[in-house]
Amino acid sequence: MSQIITLTTDFGLQDHYVSAMKAVMLGIAPDVRFVDVSHEIPPQDIMAGAWVIKNSAFLYPPGTVHLVVVDPGVGTSRHPIALKIEDQYFVGPDNGIFSLLFKEYDFKAYKLSNSTFWKQGVSNTFHGRDIFAPVSAHLSKGVPIHEIGEPIDDLVTYHWAVPIADRDGLQGWVVHIDRFGNLITNLSGDLIEDHLKKKIVKIYVGNTMLNKIVSTFGDVEEGEPAAFIGSSGMLEIGINKGNAARMLSVDKGAQISIVLQK
Repeated sequence: MSQIITLTTDFGLQDHYVSAMKAVMLGIAPDVRFVDVSHEIPPQDIMAGAWVIKNSAFLYPPGTVHLVVVDPGVGTSRHPIALKIEDQYFVGPDNGIFSLLFKEYDFKAYKLSNSTFWKQGVSNTFHGRDIFAPVSAHLSKGVPIHEIGEPIDDLVTYHWAVPIADRDGLQGWVVHIDRFGNLITNLSGDLIEDHLKKKIVKIYVGNTMLNKIVSTFGDVEEGEPAAFIGSSGMLEIGINKGNAARMLSVDKGAQISIVLQK
């Protein structure tokens, strides 16, 4: 096993929550290395958490454990789960947070039903500390995933927006906004390449129209919007040295259209 545990949460850093999870894990696996992927996921934003973990997890060494806690249903009937996908492990709530992963990859999933691997005295509101953290630490030490609970096949799926392609062009939606204000859409570079085949287009988002897809921010003047394929392979709208979400008054979920010019 890698003995690396990554943490992705909506806890922020103001309170003790992240520290408490790390303390529990160090008590079980004192040699573990932590990587804080993000603790600035917007509160209860399952889509944002899913996006962040999808774009980071498979860059880590084999055997890495990814602890993901964006859990508005903590204490309810939703299951705590662990998954093995490729050579990576994932621990968190069964609320759709792993949807972008198990839709794309084969997986084995387990409900965390073996309380031997939990912290004693489980709180109804902090499963991150009491269930997810200790299970993650045990996995990082090499405990076989099948020992932590029973197999589960029917996982909760978050309903993601699907792009629409027709003879007029493509329609998609803004699925994530990063801290720079870049609008990340669900339109992949491959889909754009296959469907539009370098034809002349106009791109509409909010009240803004762009004439083309460029390579990077620097291809437009400072303060101007740019459409480009970002590091995730998806179409993004950004502002050269500016915040596109704020300057274009666009929120997550906004429609984006790429219209073929006749």
